[in-house]
Amino acid sequence: MRSNSNDVRHQRCPPNGRSNPPRGLRRPAFWIDTVDLSFDLDPAKTRVLNKMRIRRNMDVPAGPLRLDGADLNLARVMVNGGGTSFKMEGSQLVLENLPEGDAPIDLEIFTTCCPAKNTQLSGLYVSNDTFFTQCEAEGFRRITYFLDRPDVMAMYTVTLRASKSQYPVLLSNGNLVDSGDLEDGRHFAKWVDPHRKPSYLFALVAGKLVAREQQIRSRAGNNHLLQVYVRPGDLEKTEHAMNSLMASIAWDEARFGLSLDLDRFMIVATSDFNMGAMENKGLNIFNTKYVLASQATATDVDYANIESVVGHEYFHNWTGDRVTCRDWFQLSLKEGLTVFRDQEFSMDMAGAASARAVKRIEDVRVLRTVQFPEDAGPMAHPVRPDSYVEINNFYTVTIYEKGSEVVRMQHNLVGRDGFAEGMKLYFERHDGHAVTCDDFVQAIADANPQSPLAQNLDQFKRWYSQAGTPRVHASGVYDADARTYTLTLSQSCPATPGQPVKQAFVIPVTLGLLGADGSALALQQQGDAEASGNEGTVVLTEPSMTITFVNVPSQPVPSLLRGFSAPVILECEFSDADLLNLLAHDTDAFNRWEAGQRLGMRIALAAIANPSLTTNADGEIEQAILPENFVQAMREVLRNPSLDAAFKDLVLTLPSESYIAEHLDDVDPQRIHAVREAMRAELASSLHADWIWAYEEHQTPGAYSPDALSAGRRSLAGHALNMLCLAARKSADTLWPGKTYQRFKDAGNMTDRFNALAALVNSGHELAKPALERFHALFKDEDLVVDKWFALQAGTSDRNGDILPAVHALMKQPDFQIKNPNRARSVIFSYCNANPGAFHRADGAGYAYWADRVLELDAFNAQVASRLARAMDRWRKLAEPYRSQARAAIERVAAKPDLSSDVREVITRALAD
Repeated sequence: MRSNSNDVRHQRCPPNGRSNPPRGLRRPAFWIDTVDLSFDLDPAKTRVLNKMRIRRNMDVPAGPLRLDGADLNLARVMVNGGGTSFKMEGSQLVLENLPEGDAPIDLEIFTTCCPAKNTQLSGLYVSNDTFFTQCEAEGFRRITYFLDRPDVMAMYTVTLRASKSQYPVLLSNGNLVDSGDLEDGRHFAKWVDPHRKPSYLFALVAGKLVAREQQIRSRAGNNHLLQVYVRPGDLEKTEHAMNSLMASIAWDEARFGLSLDLDRFMIVATSDFNMGAMENKGLNIFNTKYVLASQATATDVDYANIESVVGHEYFHNWTGDRVTCRDWFQLSLKEGLTVFRDQEFSMDMAGAASARAVKRIEDVRVLRTVQFPEDAGPMAHPVRPDSYVEINNFYTVTIYEKGSEVVRMQHNLVGRDGFAEGMKLYFERHDGHAVTCDDFVQAIADANPQSPLAQNLDQFKRWYSQAGTPRVHASGVYDADARTYTLTLSQSCPATPGQPVKQAFVIPVTLGLLGADGSALALQQQGDAEASGNEGTVVLTEPSMTITFVNVPSQPVPSLLRGFSAPVILECEFSDADLLNLLAHDTDAFNRWEAGQRLGMRIALAAIANPSLTTNADGEIEQAILPENFVQAMREVLRNPSLDAAFKDLVLTLPSESYIAEHLDDVDPQRIHAVREAMRAELASSLHADWIWAYEEHQTPGAYSPDALSAGRRSLAGHALNMLCLAARKSADTLWPGKTYQRFKDAGNMTDRFNALAALVNSGHELAKPALERFHALFKDEDLVVDKWFALQAGTSDRNGDILPAVHALMKQPDFQIKNPNRARSVIFSYCNANPGAFHRADGAGYAYWADRVLELDAFNAQVASRLARAMDRWRKLAEPYRSQARAAIERVAAKPDLSSDVREVITRALAD
C-alpha cells in the first residue's frame, strides 16, 4: 500500500487500545484454509455469506475461536451444517464449543452491512455509486467476522451478485471462472484466487466502469490480460498508467526474475480513497491521483508519481502478497522493501546517471524533511515498532522511507548481484508464508556470507529495533610531511520515547577525497599495497573509528556519505571554501547538491540569529543576506552546460522552512519564513539576467513528453519564471508578470500552465486573481486539477495575514467536499502541513483552525483526522507565543471524550512529557 502520510510526491496487531502484550506476536488458535464468500450487493443492505473451512492450530493451547468484526449485523452462525452457541465480547464473535482435534470444521456466518454509510472508507463502501473495498490493515472485519490478521492465509472463492444495470462490472481477486445473468435484472461473477492470501489483501469492486485492456506475453512465455478500470469519461487518461504497469512487469522480470503469476492483473481507480493505492492480489485499487493523466490535466510530477506508485503496487505482488507479514509489527518487511524496489525502478526508467541522481536526491529530501522530524518527535518509532494503540497510525515515513533506506544499506553492503541472490533465497525459503523482517535480512546475509552485512548481522538488525536518526561526526587531520590524511568517524543516536540509550549501528559510509583544485584523489588506506580507486566504503560499527589514507598530495576535502549511503545526519566542520569546492567539482551528484544545501542552511541560520536583520511592516527583510560567493556559485551552477536542468533546479532550491526549523532548538516560524523569502528575493534579483537566460534556454518545443530530460527542462524553466515574477514584485516591473500570464493562457500542457499560474500566485501579483478564475473555469469538471487549484491557494506565502481567511473561503466553495480525502488534503493539509509561514500565527488562529478540522474529520474518517493531527507533532520546539497557543489547541482536541483511537494516540503522545 502506498501511504498518503506526507502527500509529497510515498502510504499498517490490532487496535482497540491494546498495546501490551501485542496480539500479533501470539500465534492464532485456529487456521483458515478456505473461504467462500457470497455477496448480494446493495448500498443500504449488503448481505454477506461467509463459508470457511477452519482447523485448530495444534501448536498452541486449545482455546475459543475469536473472530474480529466491526459495524456488522449478525444474522446466523452455523458449524458443520448445524446451529451452535456463541457470544459477543465487545466487537468479537466468540465460539467456545467447537469440536476438538485437528479435523476440519465448516463454519458459516451470515451478516449484513451498510456500505453507503461507511464514511471511514475502510472495509466495503460506496463511492460515486460504485462499491469498493479497503481492507488493509483491519478493514476486512467490517465485511464479515474473521481472523483479521496477516498470518492467517487462505484460498478464496468469491461470488458477487448485483443489479446488472447499476453494477455491470463485478470484480474480485484472482481469475474469473464463471459469470451470467440472474432473475430480476441481476447478474453474478465468480472469482477464484489461486494463491493463498491474508484477509487484508481481499478486494471487490462493482459499478459502472470502463477498462483499457492490453494483452502481454511475459519473458516466462505466459499470456496475461492487463486491465485499468475507471469511470466513463476518464478512459483516455489511462494510457500512462497502463504503460507504467507494463514497464513494471518487464522490469521485475529482468531485475529480479519475478514474473506475473495470474492470468490477469487489474487496476481500478476511485476518487474516495484514504491512501495512495492498495496492492490487493491481482486487483489493485488506486486513488485516481495515481492513475489518471493527460498532458492537459497532469504535470510532469503527476506522471512520475503514477509510474512510481503503479510500480510500487505491482511489485507488492511478490514482496507483500506472495510473501507477507507475520504481524503488523513487520509492516516494513513489505513496505520498506517495496519502496526500495519502486525507487530502483524509477531510477532505472529515468535512464541516465544524472537522472538517477536527481531521483535519489528527491527521495532523500522526503526522508530529511518528513522522516527525520518524525524520528525526533513524539511519534518516533523503530522501523519495526514494538507497540501501538492504532495500527493505522504506523503507516509512516519511518516504515516506508526509512525502511527503504535500511534495505538500501543491505543492497550496498552485499552489492547489486549479491542482493539479487539474497532476494532469490528469500523467495525460495518463504514463498507463500507470513514472515518477519529478520527472515528477510537473514536471507540476504546467508546468500552473501563473506559480506560486511553477514559479518555484522545481529548489530545491523538494530536498524529495525532502534528508533531515532543516528548522527555521524567526522573530523580529519592532514599531515603534510607524512602525506597522510587521518579521518575519524564517530556515531551517536539521541534518546527517543521508550529508548533512552542506543547501541551502535552498522553504518556504511561511502566516501572520496577532493584536492584543492577539485580533482578526485586516489584512496590508499594505510597498510594497502596500492590505491583502490577514488571512491570506497568504510563500515562504521564501533562508537568511533579512525582511517588513515596515505600518499595524499595535499590537504583534501572529504566527500562523505556519497549517494546518501546511510540514513544519518552527518556532522562535519566544512569551511565555506570546502563546500564551494564540493559544489563545483564533486563527482558524486548527491554530495554536490548537498554542499549547496549546507551553504544555504548556514546562511539562513546565521540570518535568523542576527538581531540586526529586522522586518518591515509587511514582515519582510530588506537587507542583503546572501554573500557574493554564494550568489556566484549559484550562477555558475545555473550556467553550467554540463549539468542537467533537473539537477540545477534542485541545487537552486533553498532548504525548506521545515528543514531549517529542524536545525533550531527554538523555532520562530515567522522568522524562518521571512529569512527564506528574503534569500529567495535576493537570489531572484541578483541572478535576474541568468533567470531570463534559463527560462528562454529551457523551453521544450515539439510534442509533449514526460520523460526525465524534458521534465527537467520544464522544471527549471518554471523555477526561472517563478523567480522572475518574484523579482518583478520588488522592482514593480510589469514585463515578466505579463509574459507569465500569457504563458499561462497559451501553455500546451499542464506543467507549463501550472508553473505560470504558481509564479503569479506565489509572487502575489494582481494578475494571479484573473489567472485563478480562468484556471477554475477551464478545469472545473476535472477533480484532480481542481485539487491543484485549491492546494496552490492554501499553500501560498502569507504576506498580509490573509491566507487563513482565504482558506476559510475556499472551504465554502461549492466544489469543496471535506468527506473526499483528496479535496480535504488539497486545502486543509496544504495549509496546516505545508505552509508553516501561514499556519504558525502568533494569535493562534491557525492552531484553532487545525483543532476544528481534526475534530470535524474525526467524526467520519478517523484515518484522515489522525494524519492531520500529526501536523502538531513538533509543537514543543516552537518559541513563544506559538508554543502556548499550540498546547491549548492540542489540549482542546484531547478534551473531546469520544475521540477516535487513531487521533487519541497521536494527541496523547504529542502531549506526553
